[in-house]
Amino acid sequence: MKDVYVVYWSSTGNTQAMAEAVGAGVTEAGGTAHVVEVSSADASVLKDAESFALGASAMGAEELDPDMDDFVTQVEAFAAGKTIGLFGSYDWGDGEWMRQWASRMQDAGATVAGGEDCIANLTPDEEAVAKCRALGAALVH
Repeated sequence: MKDVYVVYWSSTGNTQAMAEAVGAGVTEAGGTAHVVEVSSADASVLKDAESFALGASAMGAEELDPDMDDFVTQVEAFAAGKTIGLFGSYDWGDGEWMRQWASRMQDAGATVAGGEDCIANLTPDEEAVAKCRALGAALVH
């Protein structure tokens, strides 16, 4: 059984709901999901992982929260060759923060599973939840 970590930061609970949906997709695909809020996460756990997911809601001018940004910076050091799923929610803008985040991970040498498609405006709807579940399943295979 494959262990898949889902590390997230959520300001309102919307991205947490998405993280739980990614975790459910991992479980449904036969993996073991470890859904962890970023303040309780240790980036070194991901060094040996083939794949994992990172989630965050957009802050400010469509950017990552400083705590999540620090975590992502640590991940960049070993991201090459990894498959990383990205997800998150936003309240304004058009998802630019996710496009920038996906580019950042690709520039670090990672494959971004699902691209920048796993986003929700505010509360995730059925379509966003389904995409999160599919992302989780993709990270198992």
